[in-house]
Amino acid sequence: MAQSAATSQGGKPASKDMNLFYLTWPIFLEILLFMMMGIADTFMLSAISDNAVAGVGAANQFLHIAILILEVIGNGASIVVAQYIGSRKYVEAARISATAVTLNLLVGLVISGLFLLGCSGLLQSMNLTGEIYDYGHRYLSIVGGAIFLQAIINSLSAIIRVHGFTKEAMFVSLGMNVVHIIGNYMLIFGKFGAPELGVEGAAWSTVFSRLLAMLVFLWVLYRIMEVKIELRYYFSLMKDYVVKILKIGVPSALEQVMYQACQMIFLFYATYLGAEALAARQYAFNISMFIFLFALAVGAGTAIMVGRLVGENRAEDAYHRVWRSVAWAGAVTCAMVGIVTLLRVPLMSMFTDDAEIIRMGAQVLLVSIVLETGRSINMVLVNAIRASGDAKYPLYVGAFTMVLISVPLGYLFVFQLNLGLAGIWFAIAADEWLRAVIMYFRWRSRKWEKHALVKHTPQGDKQAAGAAV
Repeated sequence: MAQSAATSQGGKPASKDMNLFYLTWPIFLEILLFMMMGIADTFMLSAISDNAVAGVGAANQFLHIAILILEVIGNGASIVVAQYIGSRKYVEAARISATAVTLNLLVGLVISGLFLLGCSGLLQSMNLTGEIYDYGHRYLSIVGGAIFLQAIINSLSAIIRVHGFTKEAMFVSLGMNVVHIIGNYMLIFGKFGAPELGVEGAAWSTVFSRLLAMLVFLWVLYRIMEVKIELRYYFSLMKDYVVKILKIGVPSALEQVMYQACQMIFLFYATYLGAEALAARQYAFNISMFIFLFALAVGAGTAIMVGRLVGENRAEDAYHRVWRSVAWAGAVTCAMVGIVTLLRVPLMSMFTDDAEIIRMGAQVLLVSIVLETGRSINMVLVNAIRASGDAKYPLYVGAFTMVLISVPLGYLFVFQLNLGLAGIWFAIAADEWLRAVIMYFRWRSRKWEKHALVKHTPQGDKQAAGAAV
C-alpha cells in the first residue's frame, strides 16, 4: 500500500501497516496468556479439591456469557474502527473508540449489579448443590460483581489491536497474568503473609489484576493513537456511530451468547453424569483451548486485515487473504490435535489423580480429532465475514446449527445412546463442521461485499487522502 496510515504533524503513523504474521503472533501470545490465567486458577484450585474446580468452572460459564455480552461493543467498535482506518478517516475512528468505552462501561455496571443481586439463583438453576455450589457462589459474587472492569478492558484492548498495536496489547496481558498468578499463590494458599482465602483468593486476585490491566490499557491507548480521544468524546454519543457499532456488535455477541448458552445446557447435561464428569469436562476444556488457540489468533488477525481491506475498497485482496488464513489455521490445528491425542492421559494426569476423571477426560480429548478440525475453519471464516460487515449471517446460521441441531444431538448422545461426556463433544463437533461448510460457501459467494460500513465516493476518497497527508 502506498500510504496505509495517516501521518501526524510530527510525522508518526496513526496506525501500523502489517501482514498476518505481524498481527497474529502477539494475538496468539495474548490469548495464550489469557488462557493461562484460567489454567492457573484450575491448577491451583485443584490443590483444594475437584469440587472447587467444578464450582469455579460452573461460575465461569456465567462469566463467559457476561464477557460475550460486553463484546457487543468491543467487537462492533473494532470492526467499525478498522474500516474507518482503512478509509483513512481517523477523527471518526477516535470518536467511535470513545463511544465504545462509554457504552461498555454502562453495560458493565448493569451486569455487575445483576451478578451481585442474582448470583444464588443463577447457580441453583444449574442444579448445583453442596460444596460445588458454595465454591461457585463465592467466586461468582466477587468476580461477577467487578465485571465492569473487564467491560472497559474489552473496549480498550480491541481498539489498540485494531490500530495494529497487537504487541502492546500482548505485553499488558503478560503483566496481568504475572500479577494474577502471584496473587493466586498468595491468596489461595496464604503465602508471604497474605490470608489463606482459597477460592475467594482466586477471585480477588482476578479482580485486582483486571484493575491494573485496565489502567495500563488506558495509558497505552493515549500513547498509540495519533488522533487523540478528547474528553468530550466520551460524553457525546453520536447516533450514527452507536448504530454502526451495534449493527456489527449485537449479531456477533448474540451468536456467541447462543454458543455459550448451548455450552451451559451441555453443562446441565453433565451434572447428571456426576461430579467426576463435571471435573473432567473442565480439565478437558482447558487442554482443548491449546488446540484451537492458533486458529483463534489467526481468525482475530484476519478480521483486522479484512476490516482494513474492506475499508480501503480492496475486496479482492480480502477474499484471497482469508483462504490463506484458513489453510494456515487448519494445518497448525491438525498438528496440535495429533500432539494432544498422543499425550491425552499424561495431560489429564497433571490436574488430578482420580482414575475415572482421567479416563473420561482422555476419552473426550480423543474426540477432538473431529471437533477441532471443523472449529479451526469456522473460526477464521466467521471472523472474516463479521469483519466485512456481514455480521447477521453467522447469527442466523448459528441459531440453526447450535440450537436446533447440537443441543438435541447432545441430549440424544448423552441420555439415549449413553455416550456420556463424549456425546457432548460429538454434538459440538456436528455444529462446528456444519457451520464451517456453510461459511465456506458464504465467503466463496462474495455476498459479504455489499455489507461494507464505509461507503466510498470519489469525493470522499479524495478527502480521506488529503487527511492522510
